Order: sequence, then structure tokens, then C-alpha cells
Amino acid sequence: MNKKRLVARQLVTVVGAAFMMQVAVPVADYLTGTAITAAYADEHGGKKGAGAGKGRGGQQGAGGQRGKGRDIEDRVFRAEPDDDSDRPDWAGVPGGKDGAGGGRPPGAGTPKGDLYGDMVVLFRDENGEPILVDGFLQVVAFIYDDVGNFLPLTDSLGNPVAIPYNEEGDLVTQMTVDGVTYAVYPAEVEFGRLSVARSPSRVLDHALDEALSKLTAPAAVVELDDSGRLTVDGVTIDSPLENLALYLAYMTSDDGSIPGVTLPEGFNSASLFAAAADKTGVITVDTVVYMNSILGVNSDTAYYDFSAYSYDRAATWADATAVVLVLQPDGSYKEQTVFIYDAVFANTDWTDPTVGGADDFAQAADDYLRVISFIHDNAVQ
Repeated sequence: MNKKRLVARQLVTVVGAAFMMQVAVPVADYLTGTAITAAYADEHGGKKGAGAGKGRGGQQGAGGQRGKGRDIEDRVFRAEPDDDSDRPDWAGVPGGKDGAGGGRPPGAGTPKGDLYGDMVVLFRDENGEPILVDGFLQVVAFIYDDVGNFLPLTDSLGNPVAIPYNEEGDLVTQMTVDGVTYAVYPAEVEFGRLSVARSPSRVLDHALDEALSKLTAPAAVVELDDSGRLTVDGVTIDSPLENLALYLAYMTSDDGSIPGVTLPEGFNSASLFAAAADKTGVITVDTVVYMNSILGVNSDTAYYDFSAYSYDRAATWADATAVVLVLQPDGSYKEQTVFIYDAVFANTDWTDPTVGGADDFAQAADDYLRVISFIHDNAVQ
């Protein structure tokens, strides 16, 4: 990705699509999009294809209680106080002294938003932007199958389906697909340690200063480690917070760079996103787009344009190697050099459903995350 490009179209707001449903079960494998509907189930052992995720009726009510809430996209960007609060004027702002108006202490920085309850898996276009039908977000339907797995509901052709809205503009809790009725739920996107992005801006500002102090030090040698992360004089920048700060700096730069840093050949910004995420997590299009909104990579009027970004797993990893500990037949471990494409991906390429786009970036980030996890778990001590 050579420069920051924003889509010149208004960010969606939802008319009447007010709801809040929490799903307490972590979602590891789920589908998103129409143009990007073939998501990551295959990559992480999830079920896919005709009938995938079906379970008769599911478990009614297992996903929590349905209630009124705010529009999903508004919740991503909202950082101002709640206008609907019943708090009296004399009470001030929550956390402040009575009558004093509260507020943040000096130097606290700018908040990144305070409500995160409705960040659910959505149908998205090639750029990762939510798809609207009659002004409503299309929320991917999830069910509990017969053995308790939480999976996307699909039709007889293997396509994921959206949860309908009722006349009041709320998501229904039951729907019929191919003659079978299911209890359906939206799936909450898990962020793990990426949630640090909601901290005041000073937190990431400090992390960026720390990272840049290493990367721009006199005579510093900046390279990539086996997982694609930045190194300085052979030492990997592995701090999740510093990587997230570098990701933000890169994605909001005017020329696709990290100010003051000469990036090495082969650098991919998706590696920064991966290095900031949980090693055991999963990165999807929803993860990336929601995080970009929280960080401010998406503005209040436009989404980041991923159309110039493309990813080829085989080209990226086919010749890449890593030195790790390998289990031997006698039960011992031996330090060996392995090919990452074989050891991590079993020589299986990724089939790109689009020509560039947000799905490419999300898949790249998830692949980098898998490589980071593999090297971490098998590191030479």
C-alpha cells in the first residue's frame, strides 16, 4: 500500500436499526461480506459449505437478551456524552465532582470512543464497508449447532444469511431458512488486546515515541524478522502497543510511510496490525474496519480505501524460512530451518475472492498473525 487513500463517500448511518444483543461465546470462525463472503472458516478449521453451521432450532435465548440500543456505526465513532442521560445538570460528567463538571485530567489525551457493545459481524463490500438494504445494516446470522458450536447460518447453497428486521426495526430472534426454523443471534467481534486502541490518544502517542526512538536512532539497522515484524539491530519490536501505534502512523501518513523511518524491502503494513493482536486470535475484515474506525484511520466522512492493496500468500511466504525447534522421533527437540509456507500453511494458497480490497488486508494480517504465533510457540530458547 503506497499511500493513504480515502473513499469519497459518506459513512453509513442506520435508520431504525437499533438493537443490542450480546453473544457471550467467543467467535473464532465466521463469514463476512457478499463480495468477500468466503471468509476464514477454512483457514481456521471451521465448517464451510452447504449446511455449514446448521443446527435445528439452536438454543433459544442462549445469546443473551434483546434490547434497544444505538445505531451500530454511530457507536463506533461516538465519543461525546450521552444526550439521553437522565443525569441532572448539577451532577456533572461521570467521574467528576458534583457541580464541578468532571472532565478528563490535564494531559489525558483524546478519547477514542466509549461504547463498544454493538460491534457485530456484518455483510461488507470489497472495501469492507457495511452493506445497507433499505437503510439497514445486514447482520450475519449465527446459530448454535447440535453440539453447541456457534457458527454462521447458511442456506442450502452454503451462503451465509442475514438476520431480518421486524416492523419496529429490531433484529428478529428466529428465522426460517430452507424450511427449518432457527434461533439466530448476531456475533460480537472480539478485539482482545487490540482494545487498547480505545485508550486516550496519549497512550498511543507515547508508544509511537518509544518505537520511533529505536527505529530512528543513529546508525540503527532496520530489518524484518522471520515473521515480517520490524527489527532494530536484530531486536524485534514485539510490543503490541508499539506496533499498533506504528500501524496508525503508517495508515494515516500521506505517503504510506512511517515518518523518519526507511522501511526495509518486503515490509507489509498488515504485519503491524498482526503484531498488535492476540497471538491466539483471528483477524477478519470486521476486526480491521472496526479498529480503523476506533483509531481514526477511517474519518467521520469516509472509509480507508483498500482498493490498491493486494495480497498473495504463496508469493509472500513460499521462500520464507524460520529457525525453530522441531520435535524429533526420539522425543527430543532440534533446532532446524523450516519453510514457513509448508510449516504454517501446509503449502495451501489462499483463494482471493476479489481483486485487492479489505479482504486482502485482513487475510494478510491474519496470516502474519499465524506466522508470529508459530514462531513464538516454537522459538529457540
